[in-house]
Amino acid sequence: METPLAVVETTPLIDHHCHGVLDGELDRRAFEARLTEAPAAAPGTSLFDTAVGFAVRRWCAPVLDLPPHASPDAYLERRAELGADEVNRRFIGAAGVEVFLVDAGLPGELVDPSAFDGRSLDVLRLERLAVLGVGEGAAGFPDRVRSALERSRSVAAKSIAAYRVGLDLDPARPSDAEVVRAASRWLTSGSGRCADPVLSRFLVWEALERGLPVQFHAGYGDSDLDLHRADPALLTPLLRAVQPLGVPVLLLHNYPFHRTAGYLAQVFPHVCADLGLATHGVGDRAAAVLAEALELVPCGKFLYSSDACALAELHYLGALLFRRGLSEVLRGKLTSGALSDEDAVRITRMVSGGNARRVYRID
Repeated sequence: METPLAVVETTPLIDHHCHGVLDGELDRRAFEARLTEAPAAAPGTSLFDTAVGFAVRRWCAPVLDLPPHASPDAYLERRAELGADEVNRRFIGAAGVEVFLVDAGLPGELVDPSAFDGRSLDVLRLERLAVLGVGEGAAGFPDRVRSALERSRSVAAKSIAAYRVGLDLDPARPSDAEVVRAASRWLTSGSGRCADPVLSRFLVWEALERGLPVQFHAGYGDSDLDLHRADPALLTPLLRAVQPLGVPVLLLHNYPFHRTAGYLAQVFPHVCADLGLATHGVGDRAAAVLAEALELVPCGKFLYSSDACALAELHYLGALLFRRGLSEVLRGKLTSGALSDEDAVRITRMVSGGNARRVYRID
């Protein structure tokens, strides 16, 4: 029988929230712009000098046949020499992900990671659905959204209300008249972004009422986000209101509110949580943050995700640092006697993929 820590290394992952990868060549500036949530490094500095930048040089360099801690220039030179297709193939294959749940709602040309290994399932971005639905006028907007959701073959929906209006959403289900008025205001504004709290909660209610698990971005993100409005605790009234539906709500990323997300996942039976891009974002601190995230959350409510986007390195690092972090957390608990070997194996199988398989009804 495999040891518990060996099971961590060999259990395939289900990445329950990620994006595609770029298939073009990248110079240093373009690579660094996709390494963190910052669009560029400050003058005279480098985003390689971040936790994730050091992790790329330590853990990704050997995948490209370079020594650990290769210089940024050597790393990017080797990356260009191999070509984007080979780089993507190596990193996606090395991640050991069995199923990717892909949010394809970001602008730009991104290749589905399953083109290089594994298989993918679709996550429907609700704000993108709204943009498509409002184009034919406000009056029929509610019915067009419902019709699109009925036709959808996605396994989940995702809300980026945290970016657009904040998570302090009125829990009440809006009437069609309210939704039409909000859609009319949006059309009149000329904005291409769905950024109305009435529309945000309408989309969430409609998805949940059709049995679609809904993912919420929470916590850590780029500068388009007001972090204090992305605290998952702000969702509490809405979580309470939708609980009778019995459909899962998944809190993505959460850092630095990951302990709050763990609390919400404990007290609400339909709520689950993850660490998302924080896992690779904190680099060598992944085990410490994972330990904090797991303090309160029931192990049957915690899922793996990378939120990797554009760089295949992030798909690989997310998986690698999650496994390393989980091994370190479990090793400490096994050494102290807090867990048995059987407990550690069961936890590994749940958080690596079993929970996602159940929540999203995969297979």
